[in-house]
Amino acid sequence: MGCAISDLATKKEFSQRDGEEAAAAAAAAHLSEEQVQMIKDSWKVIRDDIAKVGIIMFVGLFETHPECKDVFFLFRDVQDLEKLRTNRELRAHGLRVMSFIEKSVARLDQPERLEALAVELGKSHYHYNAPPKYYNYVGAEFICAVQPILKERWTAELEEAWKTMFQYVASLMRQGYQDESDRQRNLTASPKDRLDKKNTAL
Repeated sequence: MGCAISDLATKKEFSQRDGEEAAAAAAAAHLSEEQVQMIKDSWKVIRDDIAKVGIIMFVGLFETHPECKDVFFLFRDVQDLEKLRTNRELRAHGLRVMSFIEKSVARLDQPERLEALAVELGKSHYHYNAPPKYYNYVGAEFICAVQPILKERWTAELEEAWKTMFQYVASLMRQGYQDESDRQRNLTASPKDRLDKKNTAL
């Protein structure tokens, strides 16, 4: 099933923006006050259905990108995605993701706090073995899940604002994932390797 994101960005385009990460991050770091307010106003409506949105979002994710199920041990072997709609563990995970989105929305006008939050989440996703290529998929599925809830409130401008926010958050999570990957690689390097690196550093 899934949904069709408007002509502003197809799901494929939304999730394959790796070459534009710097531009997306710069744009999101400068979301206009109007865009921030639009996101916050729409969140007030979405918040009433967060459990529902969380489930729709993940069922849609597993439907459009079945490889994502590999990250989730509990859902890896589930073939009937309809069964997941009543799955308690998926509901709980969906609520955790929605809680992160709520915190991100609350910090849109506090960029340092938003950055710290998203980078930390990226670091934790390194330990969950959840690779960065999946991060944008969640934003695309969120947009699909909330359109029917917002009905006539959903506009091209609102879609662009949410899309930009998710691209920015995904870029920060990638940064956190990479930072943690580098840290772990350094921890596992032999003492001789670390000494050699020190000796070659200028």
